[in-house]
Amino acid sequence: MNALGRHVLAEVYGCCFEILNDIKKVEEIMVNAALEAGAEIREVCFHKFSPQGVSGVVVISESHLAIHTWPEYGYAAVDVFTCGDTVNPWDACRYLTEKFKASDVRATEIERGIANTSQAAAVNQ
Repeated sequence: MNALGRHVLAEVYGCCFEILNDIKKVEEIMVNAALEAGAEIREVCFHKFSPQGVSGVVVISESHLAIHTWPEYGYAAVDVFTCGDTVNPWDACRYLTEKFKASDVRATEIERGIANTSQAAAVNQ
């Protein structure tokens, strides 16, 4: 059995307030993280909150990268979900944590969707 996708959930701490609160900077870093991992970008959507914080998603052919920032805590919650064998979600995580100037990162990988033909057939009946 093979997983259909790899989903990295990252807790990113000790980040620069100015970067995490700048919608253009967060978007640029997330887009470049996807490109750094070899992903093909489809759509990008980000929102700036008041008084601070940014949420956004980069939709890639291989799935997505998502973020929500709490600049006042120097914290970002990041998801990097990739499908297939060509894009490594850890490459994207390493890139964005470096660019956010993080002092600590706690991340875990979850395998998503087990490719098993008999299970898929049972669900479709």
